[in-house]
Amino acid sequence: MGKEKTKNQKKLKVSADHIAEEEYSAVPHSFVFHRGQIGKNVQQLIEDVRKAMEPYTARSLKVRKKNALKDFVAVAGPLGVTHFLIFSKTQTNVNFKFVRLPKGPTLSFQIVQYSLIKDVVSSLKKHRMHDQQFTHPPLLVLNNFGNQGMHIKLMATMFQNMFPSINVQKVNLNTIKRCILINYNDDTQLLEFRHYSLKVVPVGMSKGMKKLLQEKFPNMSRWEDISELLVRGANLSESEAEQDGDHNITELPQAYAGRGNMKAQQSAVRLTEIGPRMTLQLVKVEEGLSNGKVLYHSFVQKTEEEIKAILERKEKKLHQKNQRKQQQEGDVERKKKLKEQNKKRSLAGMKRKRGEEQDGDSEVEDPGAVNDQDAADRSEDDDAEYYRQEVGAEPDKDLFLHSTKKRSTFGQKSGPPRKKFKASKNQKQKGPFPGDKTEHHRGKPPFRRDGRKERRARPGQDKQIRSPSGHKPYTKGRDSKKIPGNKKGKFGSKSPRSFHKPKHQGPKLGEKKGKAFRQKKK
Repeated sequence: MGKEKTKNQKKLKVSADHIAEEEYSAVPHSFVFHRGQIGKNVQQLIEDVRKAMEPYTARSLKVRKKNALKDFVAVAGPLGVTHFLIFSKTQTNVNFKFVRLPKGPTLSFQIVQYSLIKDVVSSLKKHRMHDQQFTHPPLLVLNNFGNQGMHIKLMATMFQNMFPSINVQKVNLNTIKRCILINYNDDTQLLEFRHYSLKVVPVGMSKGMKKLLQEKFPNMSRWEDISELLVRGANLSESEAEQDGDHNITELPQAYAGRGNMKAQQSAVRLTEIGPRMTLQLVKVEEGLSNGKVLYHSFVQKTEEEIKAILERKEKKLHQKNQRKQQQEGDVERKKKLKEQNKKRSLAGMKRKRGEEQDGDSEVEDPGAVNDQDAADRSEDDDAEYYRQEVGAEPDKDLFLHSTKKRSTFGQKSGPPRKKFKASKNQKQKGPFPGDKTEHHRGKPPFRRDGRKERRARPGQDKQIRSPSGHKPYTKGRDSKKIPGNKKGKFGSKSPRSFHKPKHQGPKLGEKKGKAFRQKKK
């Protein structure tokens, strides 16, 4: 196990972390996103611009269709975001907005031309682009922004504040790996945006000598003498020879990464474009976040009267908006007070009602608190007294016990009511009680269809029933046979239902046939 850190080491680490957080929060940060529908190429351009703005940008920012500009503004404050780079696309143009938070201004550009990183890199013979170059912010170079126009100075200030400032006396040259060049053309009024990779190489050495310093042994099979290795530009074509001059040769104030780049030595600074590349045209400058006064417009020119009318119209809208806001706040306060008053009133009424109920319970008896058992005893005593007066003797003890007993209900059971089923025809003819074969209930005279009472037959005597036509009576009893025929009912005629077992009408489906089988079955 390693040794534990001492108190001084812990204090130094805490102070270093605090300084790093302060430096990180003081550096400008940016969001690069789009608004509306865009194509694949514009989406790739946004990814390339994010890569150029690293490391102080949101490289994996997710944008949804439902997100509005207010959502990004609300998130930008806690995260320390200071600039928005917004891309949008129409049927004819690709637009770019550069916004300064939190109060503007907003610069609107039209992208005339653009090239992606893959397009720029594919045109190079050898490209130099690696991840270590994007761990530090790029060096910003502004060219030809000395014009006296107001919009030109505003553009230069906006671009300068987009990247962290550099202290020339304290800067470490090894942290500068990239460069962003923004050039303004007075004739065409266009901005050229370029992104370069920076490399420093020593000057005054041949190509073979540089390979030796880089621990790469050159191929000397073509040479006759070792001196050819040291001669600058020997056996090289004009295109392969280095074209360094006064424009890119400088004396290094510090030792730079790479072999031969020593302090106070002559070295050449070389730039290799890595993309993206954009050509921009300024359209207008606005106050605020795309909703303020138009300070400059490259295509529309307005007189002072029109500007005053526009300003008065905007002031009127702001005044109406403030009035509506104050009215809404007053309504909210009034509703809150009304709600509190209703709450207090309801609580007071509940307390008053509880007090009245308690007073009533103490003074008035409950009428429903009568004992049922006492009533039953009183009724039994009344019956016994009546018996003594009428008969003149004492009644038996078990004579009036029925008054206290519960009435017995025949056929009724405790519990929930059961489902009633429809009785079949056999049960209807047998009777309501088991073992009873009469058609009607006992104690009720049967009626015929013509409304007259039917005469009961004596036990052991067959019942004679006249037919509806009155010609020939037929008997209905134990030994009588039913006369087959059609019985006319409510729903038409139907044959009378026989209650005896039907005769065998033939073999069923899948049953064996033959006389021997039928006899065996019988």
